[in-house]
Amino acid sequence: MPSAPLIWLGMFIYGFFVDFANLSWVFYLGQGILTLLVLFVDYISSAWGVRHYGGSKAAIWGSIIGALSGIFFFGPLGLIIGPFIGAVLAELLVKRNLAHAFRIGIGTLIGFLGGTVVKFVIEGIMITWFFVRIFT
Repeated sequence: MPSAPLIWLGMFIYGFFVDFANLSWVFYLGQGILTLLVLFVDYISSAWGVRHYGGSKAAIWGSIIGALSGIFFFGPLGLIIGPFIGAVLAELLVKRNLAHAFRIGIGTLIGFLGGTVVKFVIEGIMITWFFVRIFT
């Protein structure tokens, strides 16, 4: 599914073509709030996985940095393995053993997958709301 900011932008561009018929400022504000919620879920889901599996604050920061840098080093796959690698390396830096660090990395992946499900639902709501508004 496309990213929420692209969904919102597509709706905004559509609004220009139809002079914003059936799409009020309340609609765009609501869509903007949902977009921000999706972005928040993006960053918080991996951090939640780290904390839930007993990771340190360093591992949370490692997962966030891994998510941001992973895309540059590994392309789209970096969105998945970047947070994992970042969390594991951060746990190793704070003197955790490899087994514990690996467990925290798995927690990051579980958080990411859970966040993906939540994002999918929110983006589905955004798209459904859009079609309801333009066809009613």
